[in-house]
Amino acid sequence: MENVKVALWGFGAMGSGIAKVLLGKKGVDIVGVCDIHPARVGKSIFDLLGVEQNGREDVFVNPKIEEVVHDGNCDICVIATDSFTRKAFNKIKYVVEQNVNVVSTAEEMSYPKAQEPELAAEMDRLAKEHGVSILGTGINPGLMMDLLAICLTGCMTDVEKVTCRRVNSLSPFGPAVMEEQGVGLTVDAFMKGVEDGTLAGHVGFAESVGMISEALGWKVEKFEQQMKPIVTSVDRKSPYGFAKAGDVAGVNMTGQGWVDGEVKIDMIHPQQIEPEMEGTHTGDYIVLNGTPEVNMSIRPEVDGGIGTIAMVVNMIPHVINARPGLKTMLDLPVPRAIMGDFRDYIEK
Repeated sequence: MENVKVALWGFGAMGSGIAKVLLGKKGVDIVGVCDIHPARVGKSIFDLLGVEQNGREDVFVNPKIEEVVHDGNCDICVIATDSFTRKAFNKIKYVVEQNVNVVSTAEEMSYPKAQEPELAAEMDRLAKEHGVSILGTGINPGLMMDLLAICLTGCMTDVEKVTCRRVNSLSPFGPAVMEEQGVGLTVDAFMKGVEDGTLAGHVGFAESVGMISEALGWKVEKFEQQMKPIVTSVDRKSPYGFAKAGDVAGVNMTGQGWVDGEVKIDMIHPQQIEPEMEGTHTGDYIVLNGTPEVNMSIRPEVDGGIGTIAMVVNMIPHVINARPGLKTMLDLPVPRAIMGDFRDYIEK
């Protein structure tokens, strides 16, 4: 059996991280990379990553996706460029029309019908027409504040409320995430961005609430979310962000899903660059009220950058194996680390 063939669209912090992990796996080849950044175009991915080629065929970053993904030349394309379904849609559409499966890191793609039901229906139609599958996943949404909580309800006979809290560091993420979170802005500029909708904050609460509610059979009648700035008292610098003292180092996001007139899904998510500089300890926490009550605590947090990379890499065989259509993490096998040969996971 041939190696699993993977193409990458986007070679920033996430895309290059995914590539580096894939190069260390068995039974999988990177057959093409598309990125338009001038510092990457035309360069070998091995040189950019600082990884030995070790007999592998060289791959050069190409700005033209038509030369990277075409006519079913690969098994799957990882699209690591956007956060929003509407922005990712045309890229996904192009890849699907080439008869190639898709994994997207766009947060809204984890459960796109939450905010873009028409686009979700169209992607499902296209995927079925072309015999491929589409999945959006990552660490959050995709696992820590939705799928993990859903799995834990499996030992419960009754669920009264789901509370997910993730206290995390934004430091591993790239420039797009820094911009979405308002890192480096003054407080006034942050509040203006919240008011006019130009600041996204954490993208994914609506999707996580939608996934949880579908899994449990709850009908969410109202969804709300709030954004508040996390102001730093010291200068903080991460690989892709900087906030000077008095400015915004991150955002405290909260969100609620209302069922039967009360909050049944409660999301709490403060995130910032270099949180340890002011004594904030990261962690992931889930509280499930019901029978029996379940409490989960992970400290420190599951690393957001590595976690997102791992989720994408580890779901590749399951997306290839899936029946055609638009999928969520509810539809596919439980994620697990793939330590063996990727080819062994592909259904013949």
